[in-house]
Amino acid sequence: MANLWENDDPVSDLGIDVPTWIDEKITPYDVAAVNQGGCTSGAYMPAVTYWQALETMGDYGDDVLDFIQEALGEVPMPDSDESWSAMACHFLSTAVELWCSGVESEIDNLLDGVES
Repeated sequence: MANLWENDDPVSDLGIDVPTWIDEKITPYDVAAVNQGGCTSGAYMPAVTYWQALETMGDYGDDVLDFIQEALGEVPMPDSDESWSAMACHFLSTAVELWCSGVESEIDNLLDGVES
């Protein structure tokens, strides 16, 4: 079993498609960190930094919401008193966390193949 924490190369180098709304340089280390503590732990700052989340949602918001809808069958709504910026962080963080949890075993398998 590969140790994602020990790999700092982009997952795209393994042939994994990274959604346009995630930094193309995301690494297995980043994926492991997101899966361990979520984006709000600081594991994926572009999803919790207001200006970056707003920019990403402005560019790819429909794709992000579609991804969440496909993964969960619904789009979990933030608290009704959240600011626009906090809502962008909520949706983007949710999507990034879903993507990371869905791709972790694929990354692990590919890294095992590289190590063999």
